[in-house]
Amino acid sequence: MAPRKQREIFDATLRLVAERGYDGLTVEGVAERSGVNKTTIYRWWPSKTALLGAALVEADALKSEPPDTGSLRGDLVALVEGVARLLTEPPARDVAVAALGAAVRHPELDTRRFFADRFARERQVFERAVRRGELAEPADPMLIVDLLAGAVWMRTVFRGLPLPNGFAAKAVSAVLDGVHRG
Repeated sequence: MAPRKQREIFDATLRLVAERGYDGLTVEGVAERSGVNKTTIYRWWPSKTALLGAALVEADALKSEPPDTGSLRGDLVALVEGVARLLTEPPARDVAVAALGAAVRHPELDTRRFFADRFARERQVFERAVRRGELAEPADPMLIVDLLAGAVWMRTVFRGLPLPNGFAAKAVSAVLDGVHRG
């Protein structure tokens, strides 16, 4: 399949899930929006679940490259700011909340590939930090990412609150420096 057609299919998939939710997503709707025959879509992705799973990883709307600011702290602040943009700025916000939220109710929508792909990119931040001597090798990069990204999810999606100025830097400081003054 031509990359342009694939991009149109993925974009249509993410727009539909953002507008109608997972339950309202159909391959027929994607075919109509993308201008690609539904049999062609079914040839590549046997279900809407498979199609959405591929779109989450491959579509430009949710792509992110790991930052390289020259320091672990700077990279983590940039990562948190990226998650914040993903969860607060349309259209990415609507796509992320609808698609990833649907995974809770629909276990067949396996988002492990989406998160594995993102973490494989984010891991570079930690590998550089170890090489620079900023981070001990036993540090758990996934735990650090989960703590930081989880803070953004909790504040923006679950609590429905705006992120205050400096949120990313404060969250990174809490994780790297701790919150207890001993």
